[in-house]
Amino acid sequence: MSVCRAPRGLVTRRRATVLAAGATVVMLSLTACGGGGTSGGSADTKFVQGKGGVDTVAEENRKDGPQLLGKTLEGKPLDLADYKGKIVVLNVWGSWCAPCRAEASNLAKVAKDTEAKGVRFIGINTRDSNRAPALRFEKEYGIDYPSLYDPIGKLMLRFPKGSLNPQAIPSTIVLDREGRIAARALTPLSEERLRTMVTPLIAEK
Repeated sequence: MSVCRAPRGLVTRRRATVLAAGATVVMLSLTACGGGGTSGGSADTKFVQGKGGVDTVAEENRKDGPQLLGKTLEGKPLDLADYKGKIVVLNVWGSWCAPCRAEASNLAKVAKDTEAKGVRFIGINTRDSNRAPALRFEKEYGIDYPSLYDPIGKLMLRFPKGSLNPQAIPSTIVLDREGRIAARALTPLSEERLRTMVTPLIAEK
């Protein structure tokens, strides 16, 4: 199992802050990246663990997504609430994470292909000590959608208890048009696997 960790200097500088932020952030810093991860949530999450590391939740059992707002890598304000009525794909990533690089072009392609169908992508960039490497990452892989800048993982704490939440880097979570958590993957995604997460939600009325 491969493990994604931030550069040693960043871990050292951020250690006290991460510990103060709570156990969820600590878990993120230690979780395997790209090796399948572990399914999370509680007994009442009611998700179905599918093939390829993708978990899904039936429409009647979905929980509301988190309240996420902040500044993007470009310094622009972004509020997830403004995306209500759209299917939203949230991808947690870091420029230092090899599996994130492996899936980046797949995310960029599916984002472009599904935009006309009401799908929007939002990245959550985490554990990059400054924006420059992350901006270079976006340019290299042709990522046009915005990413919230979350260097110490505070946004991860906003996912509701008992929901499918991000527990690895990368993690991908899909919200339905009502803003509810419908699917999650804790592994880097191929284009095909990502489409299997999004396509059923496009078909929902």
